[in-house]
Amino acid sequence: MSKETAPEMPAASAASAPQAIAEMSFEEAMTALEGIVRKLETGDVPLEESIALYEQGDALRSHCDAKLKAAEARVAQITLGPQGGPGGPDGGTDRAPTGAAPAEYD
Repeated sequence: MSKETAPEMPAASAASAPQAIAEMSFEEAMTALEGIVRKLETGDVPLEESIALYEQGDALRSHCDAKLKAAEARVAQITLGPQGGPGGPDGGTDRAPTGAAPAEYD
């Protein structure tokens, strides 16, 4: 019944951290960030290590933010129609075509 621990980067690997973070998936980065937050919240970390962890946390947060923005852009691209408007057979609207009466008035 061992609980998986968050992948944390040791403070000594700060020089290679940007490359390692860039290779992480969103989920890996979030897990690492959560581990750093837990460690910092204990208050048992020396000042210099706290600063290094905070820097790593900020880099992880930026990476997660970029991953989310990229995912949002992909979803928007998928859901947009050919003219760049909302997708779907009716152009993403529930309205009747211009000049036509709504179905409930027929």
